[in-house]
Amino acid sequence: MRIELDFMAVLSQWPLLATGVLWTLGLTAISAVLGLVVGTLCAWARNSGPVWLRWVVGAYVELIRNTPFIVQLFFVFFGLPAAGVKLTPELASVIAMVINLGAYAAEIVRAGIDATPKGQLEAAASLALSRLQTFVHVVLPPAFKKVWPALTSQIIIVMLGSAVCGQISTEELSFAANLIQSRNFRAFEAFIVATAIYLLLSIGVRALLNWVGPRYLFGGRR
Repeated sequence: MRIELDFMAVLSQWPLLATGVLWTLGLTAISAVLGLVVGTLCAWARNSGPVWLRWVVGAYVELIRNTPFIVQLFFVFFGLPAAGVKLTPELASVIAMVINLGAYAAEIVRAGIDATPKGQLEAAASLALSRLQTFVHVVLPPAFKKVWPALTSQIIIVMLGSAVCGQISTEELSFAANLIQSRNFRAFEAFIVATAIYLLLSIGVRALLNWVGPRYLFGGRR
């Protein structure tokens, strides 16, 4: 059996692919920023918050980390309207990705916080820094430095997981590939191209995060 590949039938639809890439990057950027904020706040709550807040955050972390992302996405998009909350596919995707990343980031950041030497905390206390100042200026920078590779990997995982957002009609990359193959019946070529693009995006986003982290999140410019 002879198979004839026609990648031009897919590449000729580059506007759709470009739109998918932009949506994938946009969803990733927004969810990465908000997810890290949520994760950092949850890490603080689990370490230093009141008991009731630790229980609430702990339940959230365990719930999200032990359920599939697609179920979380469907709950946000299909479940919340039953409670009167109607969301666009794009907004539902962002919310689901932020919730997902926030739970994983919470445990990653918490591990970095737990690794903070007690001497640094004692030095902060001797300088009469408040708890907030100590957390922001003394605890967080070295904590982020320790766990940044793990956070970077988790952001990449969330970006790749955004592929399921096409199931609710978010126009990200996998949605574009599926739309293209439904038009020209070149499924093999369409998803090979999508795979290659996802690989390039992963490499590029990882390189960007490895450049941004040391310069703006911990340690200042080098």
